[in-house]
Amino acid sequence: MITPMRVFVLIFNARTENEGIHTVRIGDRNKILMFESEDDATRYALMLEAQDFPVPSVETIDAEEIKEFCVSANYDWEIVPENSSIVVTPPELNVQETDWKPDGEIEDSDREFEPPSRPHPADEAEPELSDSEIEKIRRKLEGLL
Repeated sequence: MITPMRVFVLIFNARTENEGIHTVRIGDRNKILMFESEDDATRYALMLEAQDFPVPSVETIDAEEIKEFCVSANYDWEIVPENSSIVVTPPELNVQETDWKPDGEIEDSDREFEPPSRPHPADEAEPELSDSEIEKIRRKLEGLL
């Protein structure tokens, strides 16, 4: 019997009607990151928090379930190997409006689960962060290493 591969993904508002999975935008495609290591997923979540993104929870899920979801939603996926020499970092620009709302701001909706998406950097206006805010984020991220 083959044991299912368990991976760690980032979920916003986990186990609520307003649940959303973290995706990154590559060109015009959404990609779900599947971490082999819970520690790597947690570090990535902390980097999102340092960018003033809502804090996601790290959830364990079967990799095949995520792949099936990606196929049905026409999303890409990537497995982030444990102990990889490549450090995965969030994009510098985050989407300003998501398909989900922070917990407590749920609107009535008949929509099924829809992960948030990220805009392509070319679609974004200049970031609204001052140099001091950018420096503060940089220091927080460096502190995580």
